[in-house]
Amino acid sequence: MSQPQSIGGSFRYGERERGYARQAYQSFEPLHITAYFSPYVTEKQKELGLSFKGRYFGMRAAPLGECDASVVASTFYNFNPTTVRDGWAEAHEKSDLKTLSAARTDIIDKTMRDAFGPLIDDPALPKLVGRLREIITPAETMGRSLSAAWMNEPWPDAPHIGLWHAFTLFREWRGDGHIAALVLAGLVPTEALVFHEADHPAGSTAKPSRMGRTATQRSRQWSDEEWNAAADDLASRGLLVNADGNQTLTEQGLELYRWVENFTDDAAASVWVGVEDADDVFSAARPFVKSIIDAGFLPGTQKK
Repeated sequence: MSQPQSIGGSFRYGERERGYARQAYQSFEPLHITAYFSPYVTEKQKELGLSFKGRYFGMRAAPLGECDASVVASTFYNFNPTTVRDGWAEAHEKSDLKTLSAARTDIIDKTMRDAFGPLIDDPALPKLVGRLREIITPAETMGRSLSAAWMNEPWPDAPHIGLWHAFTLFREWRGDGHIAALVLAGLVPTEALVFHEADHPAGSTAKPSRMGRTATQRSRQWSDEEWNAAADDLASRGLLVNADGNQTLTEQGLELYRWVENFTDDAAASVWVGVEDADDVFSAARPFVKSIIDAGFLPGTQKK
């Protein structure tokens, strides 16, 4: 399998901009995922009478508006389409998109107030939100359906909710670019998951962020048969070694992995061109993200 090439055989944006694109993902992600791991999520889910999939797909995809489940499955990419269809149908049967959006906002509001404490009145917060809005607003959304939908959502008036909204725009915009990279790499949804969760060869300096096969299969709803079939296909293409139920990338697979990550960074780099105060932006965001991590409800942050 020949490896896909970046535009013109090289990256469109420089190492500085690509670095900031990756830093944005790494720095903003903990605060963004409060919408999925906040202790108020389960409470709200029960209140609405929804299962995990009804709540998750309903709230996250609400900005897409009334559309067929196939559109939602396409934008979420690596989830089993049947699970997406069932969750989207449940969200409509037991609730509605307006109610789900309001519920999501309520979760964020309560979570941020709890975690931020006195930081919620810090004058640096509205300034940070305003600057993030200036940076992300020019982002090109053609070909990026989910981020386009989120970009069309009104900005929250409350700064603490606005911070979550800003981080979410960066996150979904990058995510759409990542899906483009997976498509160009020839990795269909199941393959993309197996590829992402595979071990890296000895000596690799890459530090992938992984959930593990068990958690990935449970959340994305792919069977062992489907997982193993994808692993076999990747192995037949020379991208990984599939032995005794374990998958490890080959050197060719590692090369493709690096290409996907680099392409994703490049696709998210344009908004950082000319942003001379980028380091100040990340520095200003750090205390708010830290407060979420210190709250201890995100995976891997629970206090023992």
